[in-house]
Amino acid sequence: MNLAVRQRDIDALLAASRPCWHPQPFREPLPAWCESYPALFDELNALSEAEVSRLNDDGAAALALLARHQPEWGDLVALAALPERAKVPMVEHGPRWCRDIPGRKREQIEAFAASTAHQALPVIDWCGGKGHLGRLLALQWQMPVSTLEIDRQLCQEGRQLAARQQLPQEFLEADALTVTDWPQSGQHAVALHACGELHRRLIRHGVAREVKQFDVAPCCYHRGVTQSYQPLSPRLATVLTRDDTRLAVTETVTASPRLARLRDKEMAWKLGFDAYRRQVSGNVYKTFKPVPAAWFRLPFEDFLTLMAEREALPVPGNRSAAEFEAQGWQRQRQVMRFSVVRHAFRRPLEVWLALDLAGFLEISGYRVELGVFCSRQLTPRNLLISARRS
Repeated sequence: MNLAVRQRDIDALLAASRPCWHPQPFREPLPAWCESYPALFDELNALSEAEVSRLNDDGAAALALLARHQPEWGDLVALAALPERAKVPMVEHGPRWCRDIPGRKREQIEAFAASTAHQALPVIDWCGGKGHLGRLLALQWQMPVSTLEIDRQLCQEGRQLAARQQLPQEFLEADALTVTDWPQSGQHAVALHACGELHRRLIRHGVAREVKQFDVAPCCYHRGVTQSYQPLSPRLATVLTRDDTRLAVTETVTASPRLARLRDKEMAWKLGFDAYRRQVSGNVYKTFKPVPAAWFRLPFEDFLTLMAEREALPVPGNRSAAEFEAQGWQRQRQVMRFSVVRHAFRRPLEVWLALDLAGFLEISGYRVELGVFCSRQLTPRNLLISARRS
């Protein structure tokens, strides 16, 4: 399936299904789709806790469930399934090059490098941190690499790591959002998990600067979005708020049982406070300020008191605290059931965002491929946009 057809079809389905994936069950106790799809509502309520957990983690299975109630949604499974990038053989460089890199990050870097075709072009490593990716590419391709990074300390540490292996890697201390002289014409721009506006600016500015080749693995699409996402491609019908773009990257590598329990507890306690706040100040959701982690280690009544004081609300009694904690856990279980619908669209939304970037490159004269460079278990942010100027 070519990119333009995939983009057209996924855009049409997401635009039509927006009333189901846009509402946030955490904020809306009963999303409007519950009335539009009563049989789906009943099926979700009949699921076991184990099935709810599995479906929230398996978008394709969740879409298959939804397709029983709206058959065309099943088409999103194929539209969101992208081919695995072909791997080039990697030279073995021994443990020296990666001794300062955490294991999972090293595997991501190696998978990205193996999925990237080299054309003997000067390389710009965009928002490269300590330059781990650039260092591997300098070793692999025997080419000079320029790593652009805003953090002075990371640049200093990167220079030391490159010098230790006598590599031709320079560090450019600059803000990727404002720099005007990088990237440069004829370069090969690489970016592994440059967040939001950082990867969008690389692509926009790189096209204007006539970059020859791009290999970009996007991340955190919501960064730099104020209220609504502004597509780079023309004539798209799907409208995304900042929270919608955040939904696209909420999928994580499966958490340990301990972290999953902590996540559930934090959600339940926040919902317990939300129930209390709605009761005393009106049934309206308000955005949560960050909650200190230490507050979740206290008894719930102390947590509720601290939250009430912070919001300038009356302090509830201990008997009321028990009631709102129970309500919080009840809401948490319901939120997770309704989230199956929202999470079913998570990967299609991420693919839509990547196709927006790929479509812009294609209409700008590049030959573009979109695929995955590693397994979801290594990182869910495994999409790779590869573009070569025709």
